[in-house]
Amino acid sequence: MRVELSNAVVRSWEPADATSMAKHADNRAIWLNLRDRFPHPYTRNHAVAFIRRVQANRPETTFCIEVDGEAAGGIGFMLQQDIERVSAEVGYWLGEPFWGRGIGTGVLRAVTAYAMTAHGLTRLFAVPFADNLPSCRVLEKAGYVLEGVMRRSAIKDGRIRDQKLYAFVGPEP
Repeated sequence: MRVELSNAVVRSWEPADATSMAKHADNRAIWLNLRDRFPHPYTRNHAVAFIRRVQANRPETTFCIEVDGEAAGGIGFMLQQDIERVSAEVGYWLGEPFWGRGIGTGVLRAVTAYAMTAHGLTRLFAVPFADNLPSCRVLEKAGYVLEGVMRRSAIKDGRIRDQKLYAFVGPEP
């Protein structure tokens, strides 16, 4: 997949992205709002291993967010299984120098449209931490609707946190 937006490109990961990925991913403020499988500190070796892993995945569901010619973040979706196979969970991160520029919203809209069409999905959902207001705004601006608050549903950095459940639901056939 490759989608060119006015302020970013969504594309497949490439080995050459490892250095800039590590530079932007090695940020505690980003780590605090992601799952624990996202390492901190984040090294170039982590980036190299991640890129190798996602390049081998089929179908491709994890993409680079390129801004100004460099890997500035990532976005992907996890296809669900069994009776939930018409759904996917979406997640994303963006390097701090690129926050507040509308990049996340545009990228999320593009990947949502791609995932729905390419995989025949009826629903994409996200579960940001409830206190991650910028991510909640990105979801809302991209057309996701708040479905509820999952109280005391997660732990990050030793702190129990609430999560919000947002979903983008496609039209009825």
